[in-house]
Amino acid sequence: MPRRAPYLTSRLQGFATTIFAEMSALATSTGSINLGQGFPDVDGPDEVKGWAVEAILAGENQYPPGKGIAALRSAVSAHQAACYGLAYDPEEEVLVTAGATEAIAAALLGMCEVGDEVVVLEPYYDAYAACTAMAGAARRVVPLRYPDWRLDPDDLDAAITPRTRVVVVNSPHNPTGRVLTREELELVASRCVENDLVAVTDEVYEHLVYDGKHVPLATLPGMRERTVSISSAGKTYSFTGWKIGWACAPAPLLAAVRTAKQFLTYVSGAPFQHAIARALRESDWHERAAGVLRPRRDQLADGLEALGFEVARPEGGYFVTTDVRSVGYDDGLRFCASLPERCGVVAIPSSVFYDDQDAGRPLVRWAFCKSEQVIDEALGRLSSLAP
Repeated sequence: MPRRAPYLTSRLQGFATTIFAEMSALATSTGSINLGQGFPDVDGPDEVKGWAVEAILAGENQYPPGKGIAALRSAVSAHQAACYGLAYDPEEEVLVTAGATEAIAAALLGMCEVGDEVVVLEPYYDAYAACTAMAGAARRVVPLRYPDWRLDPDDLDAAITPRTRVVVVNSPHNPTGRVLTREELELVASRCVENDLVAVTDEVYEHLVYDGKHVPLATLPGMRERTVSISSAGKTYSFTGWKIGWACAPAPLLAAVRTAKQFLTYVSGAPFQHAIARALRESDWHERAAGVLRPRRDQLADGLEALGFEVARPEGGYFVTTDVRSVGYDDGLRFCASLPERCGVVAIPSSVFYDDQDAGRPLVRWAFCKSEQVIDEALGRLSSLAP
């Protein structure tokens, strides 16, 4: 085994992806309904699938350019301008990636030196911790506290030190579903400007907002020039397996991201890039996507409340969080471990998204990006639970 491997392995052990894989495998082996991992059980628009097929049949099946096909970079640039008034040069300021997760990895690898610090909101998407570790940087967390998940200025200030290099901002937020307010984002922006920090924003749920409004951090004063804005097609269009993401940033920052990215996947699926380019240009699905999922959010949240769970109803994204103490349990990990055998449902213990696992111990995350029938069946099975 290469000498480097044990070091990386030790740094990456224990991250939540292991839990996702284990719980999804458990769902399959027990015939359970999987409300754990965040992927839809219904495909996105047929017209977008058709555009991918057209691209395959037209011979768009070889390596695309390392930066991504020009049509997709132009479509992303036009999307940012139309939705948010942000102007990005598609040639030098837009990069296509293998999903948003690769963009996050490339951004942190490209921006951080060993010994730097990365500030993240806690609970956090597990990739932030893993990618920070791979970059040799240290993680500093800013707690968002259940059930309101508000960003506290004192907590943010306590996390920033002279070694801080990057602040990762995820809104709409996974796993909580919070949509950060303009005031909260202005707080982050002010600290980034005052401390000369780079912001990496994960905006994959940008079009899945049910309450509030998504405000890109890059639109705030002083932030465009210091922000790497990341998103993807997977969540908006319900094609998570296509892995088409992108990063937008000023040319000097994007060059650092591109330098790291070229040695990760190099490129991602050519026909899917063509399909998503057309989707961004020709489809209004991104304007309708939230309307499709909002009823599923309410169906699951209302159903869990009816079963006695205390529910933190999300403002955006894919997930509902509950406190299992409200139904007589005190440990979300044990609750989730027993759930498949007891009633045939899989969920994710929120403690895996925390450095301080005690803070998330009683919390459980449930995915509502499923069909009405699947959610109904899951709620029916959960009704058999007894404290």
